[in-house]
Amino acid sequence: MSQILIECVPNFSEGRDQSVLDAIAEAVRGVEGVTLLDVDPGKATNRTVFTFVGHPDAVVDAAFEAIRVAGNLIDMSKHKGEHPRMGATDVCPLIPISGITLEELVPYARKLGQRVGAELNIPVYLYEAAATSPQRVSLGDIRSGEYEGLPAKLADPAWKPDFGKAEFNARSGATVIGVRDFLVAYNVNLNTSSVKKANAIAFDVREQGRVVKKNGETVIDDQGNPVRQPGLLKCVKAIGWFIEEYGVAQISMNLTNINVTPLHKAFDACDDGARERGIRVTGSEIVGMVPKKVLIDAGKYFLEKQSLSAGLSERELMKLAVKTLGLEEFGPFPLDKKIIEYAIARPEDSMLADLTVAGYADLTASESPAPGGGSASAAVGAFGVALGVMVANLTSSKKGYEKNRKMYSDFAVHGQEIKARLLHLIDEDTRAYNGIIEAIRLPKATQEEAAIRLKAMADATRNAIEVPYQAMVTAAEAIPLIAAMVEKGNPNSVSDAAVGGLCLRTAITGAYYNVRINMKGFEDAAFVEKMSKDARNLFESSMKQLDAVAAMVEEHF
Repeated sequence: MSQILIECVPNFSEGRDQSVLDAIAEAVRGVEGVTLLDVDPGKATNRTVFTFVGHPDAVVDAAFEAIRVAGNLIDMSKHKGEHPRMGATDVCPLIPISGITLEELVPYARKLGQRVGAELNIPVYLYEAAATSPQRVSLGDIRSGEYEGLPAKLADPAWKPDFGKAEFNARSGATVIGVRDFLVAYNVNLNTSSVKKANAIAFDVREQGRVVKKNGETVIDDQGNPVRQPGLLKCVKAIGWFIEEYGVAQISMNLTNINVTPLHKAFDACDDGARERGIRVTGSEIVGMVPKKVLIDAGKYFLEKQSLSAGLSERELMKLAVKTLGLEEFGPFPLDKKIIEYAIARPEDSMLADLTVAGYADLTASESPAPGGGSASAAVGAFGVALGVMVANLTSSKKGYEKNRKMYSDFAVHGQEIKARLLHLIDEDTRAYNGIIEAIRLPKATQEEAAIRLKAMADATRNAIEVPYQAMVTAAEAIPLIAAMVEKGNPNSVSDAAVGGLCLRTAITGAYYNVRINMKGFEDAAFVEKMSKDARNLFESSMKQLDAVAAMVEEHF
């Protein structure tokens, strides 16, 4: 996505009164340009995580309205819950998704903090990338002492709020606002009610580790600080607690950098720690939403552990991860609602690719000029790649091919990536055609309107040339996969690989024809000359490679 998009994940100190949560949700939905993606309440923690996205200006407005409503409806003097907290809106992070950096997002956090402090009379602390001092980077340091310790904290000059008065607001407490990278709130379920054992595992895995003790006494270093034994996992915070709602103990973690410690590694580390103590991990839960990469990587990881090919579709990989991680132990885990990319996807982004085969064929056969040959070429190419992926997956698990399992798995994984791009181009080609029609329909009554229309038509035509050319490039990228499967794949599946090659031949040829016909009459001579040369060279080299594949196929008969 090229548009500026951020996510906001405020945590409210209410998880039981649905009317309060509904009021906060309504406040968020009432701001134009913001999409509320998820509301994830926890009864035992008496805490709810909201997730919404939009342009930074709109998200700041929605966050302010949500904090205002929460401050009016949540009375912190009566709040009880398992999770650490210091305010009705306990923490409100802003997270860059696309088109904006952490640094560029900081002024928005400051703007929100200033409004909350001045207009709502709630003390505000800034944390993470928005922190005003090193002592305020960590949420845990700011929240130390929690709500009950706020009067003393606010009286300490060292803890003067960044915004708002240093006065105790008994009803709303204080709020922490900041900017951070994507964080996964992740809980691992145990078949025990022992918080002691859950904490022991948490101390094993969290980066902070545990305090070293000798003869029951804390060991102190030369600077007077407790000596710590570091934990196993970087960028992980963890504690153990008992969840009365489920009747089990959990290891509750924040994974602050999933590129350093991915979710599946945290799960396995907890599983190892549980087994060492004679207990078992029974499942886990993700609080809020996650990018699809989190579960795709987990699916690939678990397939690798099983010595199986990781070349499945992204949804198959995620379903495998959901099952292996036990994410549905306490309730359903709908991918379309829990995965950020799926939740914010527009229906028009994949209208054709999501049709049934019969539905796509029927629509193509209708009187409508789109979808046409370019879209069909991308679709045929996707089928061709899929056949190559199938042969790679079949071969990787076949007896006698074990030593090359990773090679076949890598082929299949790369093939899935190519297939996904071709599926996208099915719709992209039709959108390119529609772009030309929209440009043609623009008004041209005045000289200014005519100039705008002319430029729009040129831009749309250029796009209608580039899209099928991209289909050529993408389909050609799959030729080595088909060649390898004909040469090294399961001999019983050589005909499948051969059909895959024929599909790629059709896809590349069809896309080439669309490039050429869309260039007819286009006035940008330099662009036409370069594109003609590039497309012709790619077509000729692809046909030579596919001729070689066909010759290899004949050797099998």
